[in-house]
Amino acid sequence: MSDDAEQQAEEIEVLKSIYEGDENFKQVDAKTYQYKYIDGDKSFVLEISWGATYPTEKPTFNLEIFYNQSLLPSVKEKILSIVNAEAEQWVGCAMTYTIFECLKERVSEILSEQTEEAIVARVEKIAITEQTESKKPEKKEQMSKSQKRRAWDRAEIGRAGERPRGWDWVDIVKHLSQAPHQPS
Repeated sequence: MSDDAEQQAEEIEVLKSIYEGDENFKQVDAKTYQYKYIDGDKSFVLEISWGATYPTEKPTFNLEIFYNQSLLPSVKEKILSIVNAEAEQWVGCAMTYTIFECLKERVSEILSEQTEEAIVARVEKIAITEQTESKKPEKKEQMSKSQKRRAWDRAEIGRAGERPRGWDWVDIVKHLSQAPHQPS
């Protein structure tokens, strides 16, 4: 077993023992872990994935999770800059716990930029761009009078070449209504 694999196995045991019963911690698979940070009504999830040579090299950090869809891009950048700076210091050592805890200490500072007004403005901007993209007029097929007449005749006659039952009833009723009324 390589040195990296041994360190990973040890770190898995440590993480499980530390975060046992913590609802915010989640082990997605053997090398992917998530932690949910909450500050009042604001929250986000950080996902850390280990490569084959972790901890000799930095893990990958992911904020592109469905849960984080309302997270502002500036907040995501801030989170990633913090975790990348922290990871640089700990290359060669088990760092998942350290990174999770580093963000725990700074969660209120990080989420201070995540204001309701900024989220609403971003959502409105996205909605406006979607509306302008979808307002392109559809081109309707232009038909000449003769093409329309042929299409109408085909629809009336049908596939068998016969007119549908009652196709001229309106004409009969119209004709009878115009005939002079004879007293009985």
